Amino acid sequence: MLAKRLQSWSFSAKLLLLLWLATLPLVNPWVRGDGVGYYAYVHALLIRHDLNFQNEWQHANPSFRLSRVNPEGRVLPSQFTRTGHVGNHFAVGASMLWAPFLIVVHGAVLGFDHLGGSVAADGYSRPYLLAMALATAFYGFLALWLSFVLAREYFGDSASRIATLGIWFGSSLPVYMYFNPSWAHAQAAFTTALFLWYWHRTRASRTFRQWILLGFAGGLMLDVYYPNAVFLLLPLADALGAYRRMLPELGLKARELGRHFCSHLAFAVAVAVSYLPTLATREILYGNPFTFAAYGAQRWSWWDPAFASVLFSRDHGLLSWTPLLALALAGLFVFWRKDRRTAALLLLIFLAFDYLIACYQDWDGISSFGNRFFISLTPLFVIGLAALLDATRRWPGRRPWVWRGSCAVVGLLVVWNLGFIFQWGTQLVPERGPVSWRRVAANQFDVVPRVASKQLVRYFRNRSGMMRQIERRDVRGLNARPEGSPPAPPRTQEPPKATPD
Repeated sequence: MLAKRLQSWSFSAKLLLLLWLATLPLVNPWVRGDGVGYYAYVHALLIRHDLNFQNEWQHANPSFRLSRVNPEGRVLPSQFTRTGHVGNHFAVGASMLWAPFLIVVHGAVLGFDHLGGSVAADGYSRPYLLAMALATAFYGFLALWLSFVLAREYFGDSASRIATLGIWFGSSLPVYMYFNPSWAHAQAAFTTALFLWYWHRTRASRTFRQWILLGFAGGLMLDVYYPNAVFLLLPLADALGAYRRMLPELGLKARELGRHFCSHLAFAVAVAVSYLPTLATREILYGNPFTFAAYGAQRWSWWDPAFASVLFSRDHGLLSWTPLLALALAGLFVFWRKDRRTAALLLLIFLAFDYLIACYQDWDGISSFGNRFFISLTPLFVIGLAALLDATRRWPGRRPWVWRGSCAVVGLLVVWNLGFIFQWGTQLVPERGPVSWRRVAANQFDVVPRVASKQLVRYFRNRSGMMRQIERRDVRGLNARPEGSPPAPPRTQEPPKATPD
C-alpha cells in the first residue's frame, strides 16, 4: 500500500522526502538556551510528574544558568514566583508536540533497563534528546511540505519545489530545525502552515465541524508561539466578509446569520479549549492563567516600532541576514495578480507580525541567526517565492534564460546563507549583536571554503565536544567586561526574572 502511494507521488514530492531523510544526520541532540525552558515542561512532567523546574534550571547549559543558578548550584530566589514555582515564561506547545515521541522513548528506556540495560531514564540521556531533535526535524519538514502543497495549488510543481528548497536552506529555518532543535521555531512554522493549509482547503464552504477543527489548530498555534496569533486574522476576515455580504438583506437571512454566528462561536470555543494547556501552566506557575509573565514586563514600543531595524539592521535584520526572503516578500505582491484576496491577507499577516516584533524590546532575537521570530511565516515565504519564480517561468515570450537565471539566483542565495550559518554556528561572527558585513564577506570567500569540510567532519565525529567548545566560548563572551565592572547577566529571548502578577 505504502509503495503504491509513493509511486503516485510527483518527482518534487519524492525529492523533498528523500532530501529530508538525507539531512537527518545533521540533527543536533542538545538542549540549550531558550530550549531549556521549552523542553522543561515535557521533561518535568515525564520524569517527575510535576511542574517544578529547579532540576531543569540546575542541569541547563552554563550560559543559561549564569543569571539563574548560583555557584553552589541553587536556583536563585529571583527565579521563583508567588506560587513557589520556578517561573517559565516559554510556551508549552513545543513540549506538547514532542510528548508523543518522548513518551514512547521513555517507555522503551524503562523496558530496556528492566531487562538489564543501563540507559539513564532521566530525560537527558541520548535516546530522549535524539527523539526530541528528530521530532523537531519532522515538524520542520511538515511545515515545508504543507507550504509546498499550498504553493503547488497556484504555481505548479517546478516553481513550488524550487521555492520550498530555497526557503528550506535560504532562511533561518535550518538552524532551528537541525542545530538548535530544542527551540520552538520549527514547531511554530509547522502549526502556522497547518493552520494556513486547512484554512485554505476549507475556505470555499467551511462546515460547522471544519470551523471547530480550524479552531483547534488555531489554539495549538498559540500554545506553541504566542505571536502566531496574527494568523487568526484569516478566519476573522472570513467572518467579517460573511456578515458584510448578509448586511443588505439581514432580515431575510436570519437563519443563515445564525448558522454563521454558531460556527464562529464554535471556532472561538475550540481555540480557547485548545489553548487550555497554556492557561493551566500559567495558573500553576504564576497564579494567573492570563499572565504573559516576562513578556508583560518588557518595554513594548507600540508607538515607536523599529520597522527598519527589524528588516535591515546588522543586528539580525530579517532581510539583511537572509536576503532570499526579500524575493519572497516581493513575490507576495506578484501573487496579488493570481488571488487578490489571499495575497492581501498574507501581506496583512506579514505586516501585523512585523509590527509586533518591531515593538518588542528584544526584536533582534539576541542570540539568533537572522531574525528567528519570522520562521513562523515560513508558508508565506514559500508561497511568495513560488509566485515570483512562476512569474519568471511565464515571462513574455517564455524565455528559458529568465527562469534559469532566477533559479540560479535562488541557488546562490542558498549557498550564501549556508556559509553564513556556518560562520554563525562556529562563532566566526558573534552570536549576539551586530556583525561586520566586511568580515562576513571576507569569511565567505576565504575562511569558510578552507575550514568548512574539516569542521563538518568534526561535527559528525565529535559533535558533543564541538558543542561544549561553542558553549565555553559563549560563556567567555558573556563574562567579558571592562575591569572593575560587575558581571552583566546574559539576555535570553526575554528577561529571566519572574514577575508576579
